Amino acid sequence: MNAPLRRPSLERFGRLLSEYRRRQAKAQQSERGWYDANGVRQGGLIAFVRYYWRVLEPETPLVDGWPLWAMCEHLEAVTFGEITRLLINVPPGFMKSLLVDVFWPAWEWGPINRTHYRYVAFSYSASLTERDNDRFRSLITHRSYQELYGPLKTRVQHGEAVNQVGVGLRNKTTLKVMNTHTGWKLASSVSGIGTGERGDRIIIDDPHNVKESESDTVREETVRWFRESISSRFNDLETGALIIIMQRVHYDDVSGVILALGFDYCHLMIPWEYDSSRQFDDAGNVMRTKVVGWVDPRHDDDDAEANDGEPAWPERFSVNAMARTKAEVGPYAWAGQYQQSPTPRGGGIFERLWWQLYESPDGKFPLLEYVIASLDGAFTEKEENDPCALTVWGIFKNEENQRRIILVHAWRKHLKFSGERIAMQPRETAAAYRRRTMPKWGLVEWVNDTCNRFKVDKLLIEAKASGISAAQELQNRYGLKTWAIRLCPVKGDKVARALAVQPTFSQLMVYAPARDWADMVIDEMEVFPKGKYDDLTDSATQAMKYLRDVGLAQTDEEAHHAEIESVTHKPKPQALYPV
Repeated sequence: MNAPLRRPSLERFGRLLSEYRRRQAKAQQSERGWYDANGVRQGGLIAFVRYYWRVLEPETPLVDGWPLWAMCEHLEAVTFGEITRLLINVPPGFMKSLLVDVFWPAWEWGPINRTHYRYVAFSYSASLTERDNDRFRSLITHRSYQELYGPLKTRVQHGEAVNQVGVGLRNKTTLKVMNTHTGWKLASSVSGIGTGERGDRIIIDDPHNVKESESDTVREETVRWFRESISSRFNDLETGALIIIMQRVHYDDVSGVILALGFDYCHLMIPWEYDSSRQFDDAGNVMRTKVVGWVDPRHDDDDAEANDGEPAWPERFSVNAMARTKAEVGPYAWAGQYQQSPTPRGGGIFERLWWQLYESPDGKFPLLEYVIASLDGAFTEKEENDPCALTVWGIFKNEENQRRIILVHAWRKHLKFSGERIAMQPRETAAAYRRRTMPKWGLVEWVNDTCNRFKVDKLLIEAKASGISAAQELQNRYGLKTWAIRLCPVKGDKVARALAVQPTFSQLMVYAPARDWADMVIDEMEVFPKGKYDDLTDSATQAMKYLRDVGLAQTDEEAHHAEIESVTHKPKPQALYPV
């Protein structure tokens, strides 16, 4: 007798359970995400991605992982107004387009109820942004999305029928998806339409085509477009947000320009293989992303190098598959696209072939017009495990009377700041005193000795707090010496500083003798920034920048132009109007 009653009861229970799950999902998605006790990201954007993944990828299971959580966390910070400039560098296959150009705008329109937001999406090809706009449209028109975030037909309020706020479409095009309020999402490209459109969100997803990344003309035009056009695309310059997500393809790509010029961006960078040498700033502090304070979870406070080489997302891409990929794409593409550390074809920033060998029959250096020493010192306790490095450079003229630069000496040592003060014994020669005390020298003593031996005119030291202290100590103890001290301001990161002086080497202006210490410098600079050490490179780039700034490292073309300018007759300036 009860059998006919069971089916309606079960059906009702099923409807109630489905409704409960929808409400629970909606509540979770509308909150800001958080990390649970197990360190797993919950709620917010990641909950939205998990819930609607099956809509866009019904045959492919979602592979969760911390790289996805990190991107979601930073996009949420953009949503809540904490970040207005976000740069994300991740390897291929990290769901960047699907997350940033599809899920995130749908999340802001739906759970966050920002249906008035307008998005302008750019990529190197319009077909890519149109593809993502099609996915976006498919998601927000899907029944499961409309059940939670679509408008009801009508509801009664104060005796009047009104529409419920929600996401509905008022057009069927893919190029520009428009909702029933004032929001829309436009698909464009670097060279495409959208000049007159202004948005609340500008999304740039891979502005460079990997196949064209080494074309200077194409790459420079893309960078010019980015620098000159993007700021005019915002509805509000104060609140408008710009999100750039890309794999690195060249040192001078859009990301490279942002980082080299020190633009105020929050930078989330995830290399496939962990590299501890890139996780610390110049002061030795672990790098955290701005505002969010995110640190790569592979970092180990107790042993910084413990997890070097650990993959970022082995659950999504197996170690064997990535090893095969690494071999197939080659070292250049791997360094840029997967490690987010691009290097030019044929080697690093400083190619070995650019160094000119200096040989003389008597084994002596040429007559030097000017000699500088450049110090990269580990001055603080945080840097106590780093070596100190000093390079000495001389300016000379070749047979064509052209100025050239030669590496005169170099060393890299682990030193304490200052050694013991040891008195000179009666009748002890300076040479004997030097030999006796040398084993107990610190940084200060080694720098003084080198500057004296090579008749240095000027010693260069970074103008950071610890460098200032070193300069003061050297001045106090050796102030009567013939060499002067100059504090050099530090601008940009190590790679940017290296790129700034690269032409001095590439135009074959730098010489070195066949010595072990010279090979040490050349070897380190050849693999920079991928090598174990960068101290001699920092010392060398500081020296080259100074020589260029004071006009002693001009290229032949620059010197020729300056000579012409000096003899060109210039009329005496006259007042525009008589007085």
